[in-house]
Amino acid sequence: MEPIFLADHPALDLLNTTSRIGGQLVDQLQSDADVLRWLALADIPVPARAPSPAGSLLADTRLLRETLRTLVEKRKAHKHGNPDLLNEFLARSKSHPHLVWDKASEPRLEHRRKQETPRQILGPLANAAAELLVDGDFNLIRTCEDPTCVLWFYDHTKSHHRRWCSMATCGNRHKVAAYRQRQAQA
Repeated sequence: MEPIFLADHPALDLLNTTSRIGGQLVDQLQSDADVLRWLALADIPVPARAPSPAGSLLADTRLLRETLRTLVEKRKAHKHGNPDLLNEFLARSKSHPHLVWDKASEPRLEHRRKQETPRQILGPLANAAAELLVDGDFNLIRTCEDPTCVLWFYDHTKSHHRRWCSMATCGNRHKVAAYRQRQAQA
């Protein structure tokens, strides 16, 4: 199954690595390799290989995902959440500024991160999650209106009236169901 990137934010895309298919919740992340592939597709720097022991990156990614899910749901409901576990991920994410000055460009700072442990690898994602919780407009962070769908998205549309995770899937299903209902009533 191909990863789903439709949330317009990497932290919400992480939440969407679990989705409902045929009425069953399916986790797209089944191995360290799946996590590395997903991170690369999300434009998050990845190491050449997964850290040891095998399965540790997967376990920490799932832990980060469920921690984030709880925090996003609490923030959306205007309730207090416990940031301790997310803060642990952030504390393990060791980074430092690095000056880059190419001959053809102006000097700029880049952040370099250690990628020796799972939590260091997941550091940029934990950082994006923390920024979302602090700076995100939670009036525009929503779940799909399809009651069978569990996907989240950040509504960056001009009118801020996005209802579906994707018009190609849930939106189309809703339109087809409404059309059939009208035809049955006619």
